[in-house]
Amino acid sequence: KQWYQRRVRDIEFNPLYQDMSSIETKIVECLEEIKHWMTSNNLKLNPDKTEALVAQTRNNLSTWSVDSLQLSTSGETIEPSTIVKSLGVLFDEYLTFEDHVNSVIQCCNIHLRNLRVIGSKLNFDLKKQLIHCLIFSKLDYCNGLLYGLPECTIKKLQKVQNSCVRFLFGRRTFRNWESVTPLLKKAHFLPIRQRIDYKIALTVFKCINNIAPGYITKCIKVKEQPLHTLRTDKDYFLLTVPPVSNFKRTERSFSFCGPSVWNCLPYELRTLTDVKIFKNKLKTHLFKKVFHDI
Repeated sequence: KQWYQRRVRDIEFNPLYQDMSSIETKIVECLEEIKHWMTSNNLKLNPDKTEALVAQTRNNLSTWSVDSLQLSTSGETIEPSTIVKSLGVLFDEYLTFEDHVNSVIQCCNIHLRNLRVIGSKLNFDLKKQLIHCLIFSKLDYCNGLLYGLPECTIKKLQKVQNSCVRFLFGRRTFRNWESVTPLLKKAHFLPIRQRIDYKIALTVFKCINNIAPGYITKCIKVKEQPLHTLRTDKDYFLLTVPPVSNFKRTERSFSFCGPSVWNCLPYELRTLTDVKIFKNKLKTHLFKKVFHDI
């Protein structure tokens, strides 16, 4: 796995400044070396089960595209897909994650519909445990990838959480047109947007304290202190934020969103070293930040 990740990182190219033949050649070379490594380790690269994804923007769709990738040694062909699944996450060619969000919503609605059947026989605590186990586990899985998505996409997931709150407190507690925000606060549930920030901040904390894997830790860098510093500059727990790119999708990368979320945290949070204490205080900080007017 480490060899595969290192080899993929070595094959870097910019399709805006290269022709399609050179792009396809580099991709095929990468696939050939992966196949050779798998063969030497008694494994097989099955082209029928191998998926390739060409991530691009909507602007350069007509400029370049990859129809198929043919391995030179065996003559087998791998056709790129518009949607691929990796570790349970659906990646589309524009990285909008709309298909992944719709899949998560569909799965959560099925569980919620089944819970409503037995909801009258469950008490409050048991309902809350089932919501965390069956629904929130789906909403929180790899939710760091959803950072920077448009509000219309996040609202779809927020509606699922609002439905969970209505199921938790019952329909007789409030009317259908009333806001569920006070009940979110009463149940101590973080909204979807804050749950994403929570996951990113926790990942950055693990990187700083050498708990996260090395390939993630290399994505962030502690901010260098200038030679002539002021008293307000003596904050040694800030991270370097990369320059703003022209592409919005670049700002969703961990090397950009990680330092951005981390630098917005209070100084007392960024100086902690214990994971459990950091989790509790981070949730309290985000909770007060979103429900301070309620």
